[in-house]
Amino acid sequence: MKLDFNKGNGLVPVVIQDSVSLKVLMLGYMNEKALTKTKTEGLVTFYSRSRNELWTKGATSGNYLHVKEIFEDCDNDTLLIKARPDGPTCHTGSETCFQQDSSKGFLYQLEQTIDERISNDSEKSYTNDLFKRGINKMAQKVGEEAVELVIEAKDNNDDLFKNEAADLLYHFLILLRAKNIQLEDIETILKDRNTSK
Repeated sequence: MKLDFNKGNGLVPVVIQDSVSLKVLMLGYMNEKALTKTKTEGLVTFYSRSRNELWTKGATSGNYLHVKEIFEDCDNDTLLIKARPDGPTCHTGSETCFQQDSSKGFLYQLEQTIDERISNDSEKSYTNDLFKRGINKMAQKVGEEAVELVIEAKDNNDDLFKNEAADLLYHFLILLRAKNIQLEDIETILKDRNTSK
C-alpha cells in the first residue's frame, strides 16, 4: 500500500463501510500514524483535525469499528475500510452518519443473527430449535415454505406473497448455515453466471 499522504497535507480521507450490510457508516481522516495504529490494533483510528491528535473510534463510547479489510482507491489518496461496528457509528446514536434507513443488506445481518443463535445454543430460539432437529427437518421446512410461496403467487394478495417469500428466505438461510455455506457463496455463483454470458 503506497498511499499519497502529501496530496491532502498529510491526511487521506477514509470511508468506513459495514462489512456485513455494506452500508457506508462514516467518513474520517487518517495520517500515517493513524493508519499504522489501525492496522496494528485492528480497530479504526482516525486523526482528529480539530484536536490535532489520534483518536480510536469507540474509545469513549465503546462503539469500536473492528477492521475486516482495507482498500485504497485507484489514485492512492483515499481508503475504504470494511469494518464490523460494535454499535451505532454516529455520535447521534444513529447506525450511520448519513441517516440511511434501508433494508438493503439486512439478509447478511440476519445470517449473522442465525449463526449467533446456533453457535450460542440460544434457549427459546426457534432458529436454534429447528437447527437441532437436523438437516431433514430444515430441508422439509424450506420445501414447505416454497410450496406456500407458490400457492400465494397464484393469488393477488401481495402482502401474503411477500410474507411467504420472507419465510422462505429465512428458512433457506438456516439451511445454508447447516450446510456451512454462506449467502455470499450463492451470490458469487450468480455473479459468475451473469458475467459468463
